[in-house]
Amino acid sequence: MAPTEERVHENASARISHAQYGASRTDAALWAGVCVLITDTSGRILLQSVDYRDVKLLPGGAVDPGEPPSRAARRELLEELGIDQPVTRGLAVDWVPSTTPGFHPDTRFPGEILHVYDGGTWNADRIASIRLPDSEITAVHWAEPADLERHMEPGDARRALSALRARVAGTTALLEDGTPTAPGVLDRLEVLRTARKPQRWPWRDGPPPPELPPTQCWGWLFAPDGRALVLIGRDTGSACLPGGTLEPGDGGDPAAALRREAREEAHVETGELIGLGHLHDDGASGGRPRARIRMAGRITSFGPERRDPVSGHSYARLMATPEQIAELFDWGPEGDRQLAAVHRARERLGLPTAARQPVSELSPEGGRL
Repeated sequence: MAPTEERVHENASARISHAQYGASRTDAALWAGVCVLITDTSGRILLQSVDYRDVKLLPGGAVDPGEPPSRAARRELLEELGIDQPVTRGLAVDWVPSTTPGFHPDTRFPGEILHVYDGGTWNADRIASIRLPDSEITAVHWAEPADLERHMEPGDARRALSALRARVAGTTALLEDGTPTAPGVLDRLEVLRTARKPQRWPWRDGPPPPELPPTQCWGWLFAPDGRALVLIGRDTGSACLPGGTLEPGDGGDPAAALRREAREEAHVETGELIGLGHLHDDGASGGRPRARIRMAGRITSFGPERRDPVSGHSYARLMATPEQIAELFDWGPEGDRQLAAVHRARERLGLPTAARQPVSELSPEGGRL
């Protein structure tokens, strides 16, 4: 029999016509919206003040009928910030419940499917080219990820932070009211829940001058696939590279300090260590001028995870690309110069460039790479 408009849809309890089925789906329809996650070179998130809400929002808005979400995101950026750029990488899709605050009762908000897109990292020139419309958007702000809840509705803050973690992790998140349905390692550790300490000292290639004594040394410690080790405090969600302060037993040798700290904090053993350069701390923020050394090397083996016997802190040991690691810190524009030195050292160590991929955790039992 030829198909006709009287064909029926199978339902759990009844067989209904196309018209009835369509009406049932229309009655259950959700709104469709988009928002765009944008960061500056320090890793802060762009938020907008609007004239119709007391809280701040990510750029974005409603998807027009028949409009693809990615096109809606590009349109909203142009309308709200005066910036025209392609927006194609999806970071998250969130189910927003009908009970979400901020909607007037007369709108009869049914809930929403919200697509979160990656707007990239904007440098000073791109930020200076922002042009706000005559109405609706009243100002833009840059917020530390850990401070989102102070500026946004709770669900909006959860969504933005989940999307940022997905961007760093190289994944796409499915969310329900801002919470991942399948949390990744960055979600489980609640990475970026604690405000980052700015570390924007000028980068200098090579060893420090004699008048600038080295007092600290941190390391870029690599796996054979070109990824490096970053430590996440289990009690804070904060990131740090292996390393720390030179102690008397180190004999003034930054490499000795790094090897010792790597054993104490991360319980990893390293091969040859090579110098990258240093951060020139001129003491302007307090204390005497000093050099904060950076070195690089291979991880040869790692032991079981346990607390640092000196500090008592416990760290998760994650492997990520250098670019992913940098996104967890507030290094400012100088971070690009440090990354360039990191990749030069990686090449000297004969290691490949690691493609962005999901962040992984070293086995708690220990092993070899």
